[in-house]
Amino acid sequence: QKVKDSMRVLLPVLLNKSHDSYDKIRAILLYIFSTNGTTQENLDKLIQNVQIESDSDMIRNWKYLDVPVISSFVPQQHKYPRRDRSKEETFQLSRWTPVIKDVMEDAIENKLDSKDWPYCSRCPPTWNGSGAV
Repeated sequence: QKVKDSMRVLLPVLLNKSHDSYDKIRAILLYIFSTNGTTQENLDKLIQNVQIESDSDMIRNWKYLDVPVISSFVPQQHKYPRRDRSKEETFQLSRWTPVIKDVMEDAIENKLDSKDWPYCSRCPPTWNGSGAV
């Protein structure tokens, strides 16, 4: 189910004194991932109210992995195309498939673009998938 007002769900978790600061960082990151970024002002307020200023780099450094932490941050123009997995069998707790699964499947099938993946070598044409290359 989609969360309608994620901030309303997030604030009690963040303001609870019994939760560890790393759990609060995880909650903030989940909020950022679900909203596809947040504003700089909102992020600063969250970090100050939760009192995790010393660990705020754990959140901000996700931008180096092309995660839009700040909404104004524009990642590279090309995004990796996602595969249609609507027909695959899923478990109740695993509705989301990470991009790395698509990348690894394309690497196995030799479908990676050499422009985007210059350090991934092509498999020899006689390779039948039965051993490491």
